[in-house]
Amino acid sequence: MKIGVSTLALYPQPLEKVMECLEARNIDYCEVINEYPYDEIDDDITKSYQVKLTVHSPLSDINLASHNQSIRKSSIKEVKKSMDRAVNWDAELVVVHPGSMPVMGRKIEKKIFQYNLESLRELASYAEDCGVYMCVENMPVIEGLLFQDLNELNLLLKDIGAYMTLDVGHAHNSGFKAHDMPQYPLIKHIHLSDNDGTWDQHNALGSGGIDFNSFFKRLNDVKYDGIIVVEVKDASDVFKSLEYLQKMV
Repeated sequence: MKIGVSTLALYPQPLEKVMECLEARNIDYCEVINEYPYDEIDDDITKSYQVKLTVHSPLSDINLASHNQSIRKSSIKEVKKSMDRAVNWDAELVVVHPGSMPVMGRKIEKKIFQYNLESLRELASYAEDCGVYMCVENMPVIEGLLFQDLNELNLLLKDIGAYMTLDVGHAHNSGFKAHDMPQYPLIKHIHLSDNDGTWDQHNALGSGGIDFNSFFKRLNDVKYDGIIVVEVKDASDVFKSLEYLQKMV
């Protein structure tokens, strides 16, 4: 398994500083959340470090399920930009959040799900044309977020020909047991954080209620060979999590 760290906890430090820090710790990958200040990256930065990149498409102001077609089309466009940048940065995959239920969309739920499906299908096709993996992430238990259930997400991905980013913290928050999480064959990417099950806390590994011993045992059983990304909210928790990971992998 290859280990990566998300820019989430290190935002908005200059990417050069982030890459220097990760390289000093022999980390394989940096997952760049592709919005300001990491919306554009100088080629000198990507070529100056041994650390490779994965790309997380923008989180802010994006909704692939919006019934406002201007918003939906703009959201698709922004995710496509992330895929184009992934190609330029020699990144092999792009993480994508599925859409969310608009406030005024609750009475037209079927239509919202159809818009979301159309958006993700278009993006899956674009990713294939770009030669990158589109990995759709399961969401935490927050009202309005679509695809909180791993089984529902797995069915979607089979339909559109895409892959899964398994967010372990989100899945725990959604009530899935750690031992059962790695069972989905379309998992190509993993986000790691910890929580107590009540909320998507993005805390340091080993500080919450997730049974990581069971998780990593099953991960080895299924011979997962992709990237595991530490995605915590505080910089100090990055280093605690990396130390914890060393004991696990």
